[in-house]
Amino acid sequence: MNGQQYLTYTWFRIGIAVAASRPGGWFYVYVAPHLDRWIIRMSNGRASTAVGMPVLMLTTVGAKTGQQRIKPLVYIPDGERAVLVASNGGHPHNPGWYYNLRAKATVTASINARTQTFVAHEATDAERARLWEKALTYYPGYAIYQRRANNRQIPVMVLTPTD
Repeated sequence: MNGQQYLTYTWFRIGIAVAASRPGGWFYVYVAPHLDRWIIRMSNGRASTAVGMPVLMLTTVGAKTGQQRIKPLVYIPDGERAVLVASNGGHPHNPGWYYNLRAKATVTASINARTQTFVAHEATDAERARLWEKALTYYPGYAIYQRRANNRQIPVMVLTPTD
């Protein structure tokens, strides 16, 4: 590992520790999405507050309101699919976008300024176990969020491209 790689790795590890803390989780649930909408748009998807993590812009229809909702989310690539972890920073309830996906599974997502249509489904059993382990390799803080979420099993959602 050269000096630049070590520095990048060190900042990434610090970022993980901060994001996994209660204040960091709060920041990434309530503040970062507002910043990321602007940062991602201005950088054509090359930058976000989730340094070192891939982020997509998910467009859903609100389950209760019927209104369009746009949410920047960290995702885990799984071949052509995008995997979303509904951790909500370890809060005891699922995030709103999870219910939106369950209500209307066809969504759009922009990844690196490329917009595609996807169909979402909730991973179950063996698929969820495999994807959860993969998610933990991307961001070990999910394990902390799971402990913090009490009895709620954090859902794992899978977006499969339609085209």
